[in-house]
Amino acid sequence: MILHQQLTLSNGTRVVLVPHHETEAVTLMALYQVGSRHESAALSGAAHFIEHMMFKGTQKRPNTMAISRDLDAVGADYNAFTYKDFTGYFIRLQSDKLGLAVDMLNDMLYHSRFRESDVEPERKVIFEELRMYDDNPMMVVEERMEEELYRGSSLGRRTGGTVETMTGISRDDLLAFRDKHYIPGKTVLSLAGRFNHDEAVAMLENTFGKVAKAKMPTPFAPFSAAKAGKGPRVRVEFKESEQVQLAMGWPAYSYADPRLSALKVMCIILGGTMSSRLFMQVREKRGLAYSVSASSNPYQDVGNVTVHAGLAKGRFDAALKVIIAELARMKDKDVTGEELKRAKEYFKGKMVLGLEDSSRLADWYARQELLQGRVETPDERIAKMFAVTKADVRKAANDVFRRSMAAIAVIGPFKDPAPVAKHLEKL
Repeated sequence: MILHQQLTLSNGTRVVLVPHHETEAVTLMALYQVGSRHESAALSGAAHFIEHMMFKGTQKRPNTMAISRDLDAVGADYNAFTYKDFTGYFIRLQSDKLGLAVDMLNDMLYHSRFRESDVEPERKVIFEELRMYDDNPMMVVEERMEEELYRGSSLGRRTGGTVETMTGISRDDLLAFRDKHYIPGKTVLSLAGRFNHDEAVAMLENTFGKVAKAKMPTPFAPFSAAKAGKGPRVRVEFKESEQVQLAMGWPAYSYADPRLSALKVMCIILGGTMSSRLFMQVREKRGLAYSVSASSNPYQDVGNVTVHAGLAKGRFDAALKVIIAELARMKDKDVTGEELKRAKEYFKGKMVLGLEDSSRLADWYARQELLQGRVETPDERIAKMFAVTKADVRKAANDVFRRSMAAIAVIGPFKDPAPVAKHLEKL
């Protein structure tokens, strides 16, 4: 069992300590409860823009080179990421260099200069990032699906914003948004790997613990299925291509929903592995796709299940028919005992192997503390998964795979959504 300790710094910043002394590495991660769902329509992309600006220089380290040079000199891994519900930064390095990680993250996150001379060039970098995604139908199709699935909610907006919204965001907008959300009450620090407990806590208290307290901002507006409207909602985007990208989505369970474990097991059986039902029926037996998968993605108030596939243009209808049939079978019949056992062992194996890495450990504990306000150990999560029954899996399928709640996006050489919608009559 991996033991952890939760504590709070003097200013209210939450900390999770996860000692793991069978490694010579340590990871410091800082998560902030701010992402694209916390933005107004006009500020769409601001959280992602701020993430980029944190690497542009501080008073102590005046430019990107100075930041990278200090970290590269010790062979550190470092990066950042922005999602719909949080933003994160991490540094993974040798355990005896922890002081550098603490000083660096604190310096970047609270002393970045956000110079106008850096804002404008970085804006252009993000423009190119957005265009890169736009040129990748495999990524765009899920964005289009989520726009339909979460219609009327900030969850439906793309994390990076658009060229239009990014053009309108000023330096002052970025600073105001940062100061509103990068506050102790919305921060979780996670330290995982080899470290001395007392020394680590003192370092964090003397850096992150000195950040001034601030008023908590207004919470995000929860997703409303009524505002999204009844489905099925089908969006077809014409693109002359040999492969058709398909994304099908349904609203599902939140982080705190006790049915989430059953949903995850269902997704593994349906399309989570190379021996899953969709993979075998669509790709291996019929050669209708190169890739096909099913996954679940929870948020604090809602979640979704997504089925994603890259399908042969000339056999799109045949492939969609098989996919819908597999969804219906998941609703109509119990999974087999062997399928249930394999899915649980797959989940356990992936978790055990993944948590060998200090950065994955840090992420595991930090996300839970930030988004759920409580921490479940890996052993507790595995126990929940192993308690899932065949009936639980079938119930989850019937809860989720409803025709009236479906949102579908298709990118390929088609223009009419009606044939796609017609397939859903079998669901």
